[in-house]
Amino acid sequence: MKEILIISGKGGTGKTSVTSSIAALCENKIMADADVDAADLYLVLQPSIIETHEFYGSKKAIIDSEKCTHCRLCMQACRFDAINNFQVDPILCEGCGVCYHICPRNAVSMKDNLSGHWYISDTPYGTLVHAKLGTAEENSGKLVAEVLRSAKEMAEQQEAPYIIIDGPPGIGCPVISALSDADMVLIVTEPTASSLHDLQRLLELTANFKVDVSVCINKYDLSEEQSRNIEYFCYDQGIPVIGKIPFDKNVINAIAHGIPPVKYGGPAALAIKDIWEIMKNKIDSE
Repeated sequence: MKEILIISGKGGTGKTSVTSSIAALCENKIMADADVDAADLYLVLQPSIIETHEFYGSKKAIIDSEKCTHCRLCMQACRFDAINNFQVDPILCEGCGVCYHICPRNAVSMKDNLSGHWYISDTPYGTLVHAKLGTAEENSGKLVAEVLRSAKEMAEQQEAPYIIIDGPPGIGCPVISALSDADMVLIVTEPTASSLHDLQRLLELTANFKVDVSVCINKYDLSEEQSRNIEYFCYDQGIPVIGKIPFDKNVINAIAHGIPPVKYGGPAALAIKDIWEIMKNKIDSE
């Protein structure tokens, strides 16, 4: 079983468009959306949820009014102003536990907090494992790990040789969690100076993992000069640029119709097909 992770330095680069197309092209696979903070792979895969699971990723303080003597120690100690009138605001509470430890009457307890949900869904392209983190909730890295754990279980059950993962953007904890067991990484970038900077940071991160990394440039023809700068940089780093996807209004139309761009057709779809063939040949030869 091989985990193929598609990531980007920021949101909006076209990562999910590329991921959904690769998922549609790849046969016998499990799909996973590891972008739990802003999941949108489901928008083009049209999932039908078959399982819903709760995710408890943090703890929140609760004050027992019968035990509380209104000593105000917890209110004075809380750095987040989460305690007012001897009640805890769950939105402001960070779950640090200071109030729990400082209370002389043991009136404060730390309770598991429902932080989000994760799902197993059926789609026209196969099984999708995805999730949604609650508003202002933390520990998205833990939820990513839960999504990928479930995806592995599903892949084993279905004897699927691939897991196609739509990864989180950036270089934070969710990305690190997604990278932990990846076999191949495709970084989707754009021909801008800021995207080159993001690419540099991503490559610094992926260098800490034993993973095969490739790059593709989306909408490369919007600035061929910047595209060349990215290619030169990748060449100096020993990172292959395995494809350049042209700007194509067919991609916009495909997303508007809720289907992967590769199923809609056009120049971008052809470029993504070529990218997938290179990726498949590389990972199958390992």
